[in-house]
Amino acid sequence: YLKRPEYAEAAIDFILENSGVTPESNIADIGAGVAHLSIMMERRGHVITAVEPNDNMRSHGMKRTEALPNISWIEGTGENTGLADDTYHLVTYGSSFNVMDRTKALAEMRRITRPHGYFAALWKHRDLNDPIQKRVEEIIQSNISSYEYGVRREDQTEFLEKSGHFATVTPNVSTVTHHVEVKDYMKAWRSHATLARQAGDRFESIVDEIEKYIESIADQNTIPIPYFTKTWLAKLN
Repeated sequence: YLKRPEYAEAAIDFILENSGVTPESNIADIGAGVAHLSIMMERRGHVITAVEPNDNMRSHGMKRTEALPNISWIEGTGENTGLADDTYHLVTYGSSFNVMDRTKALAEMRRITRPHGYFAALWKHRDLNDPIQKRVEEIIQSNISSYEYGVRREDQTEFLEKSGHFATVTPNVSTVTHHVEVKDYMKAWRSHATLARQAGDRFESIVDEIEKYIESIADQNTIPIPYFTKTWLAKLN
């Protein structure tokens, strides 16, 4: 998780510019993990409360941000953050909204957010039309014909609009290409929970097949990976 690529800078700018936050605004980052999103917002001059339930992830995040006084940490979940009522101007979910009970998470978000505040959920997706990533997907599909990524690759617009919480829901797509070392790319696959869950005892052989392909085409031990950062920004009604 520490080695995984960052979100597109343009996506962070889109959230912060369109939510009207100021340096004085309170921001909560729910499911903050190892602080990828929290750090990107802190670098733009904002104060963030990072909420993370996993002890190991939170420990890594706290270590990464120990020199950043504008990021504080609390143990909590999306459904039960432990944060105060009506406090936050913006509540963000970086690659985390899909692993929660989304309905309960929205109710909790509403509780902790100030009137007419903002919700933002975003994910990093490899561009599966890129030739390299397309071949990786073919390897996976050849082993697991029913393979799917689930909620994280779904359009969130309809769910958010039907929730009754929001006056507006605005999607955004930003692009970025990362040049990733092969060893880090493969570490990400070996920690890929979605693939592991659906592959079962075939997981290691699938990852080995991906690794052999990547090593055969890698230039100087790195590969270019185009990503989309898909964001949904919603204003409370």
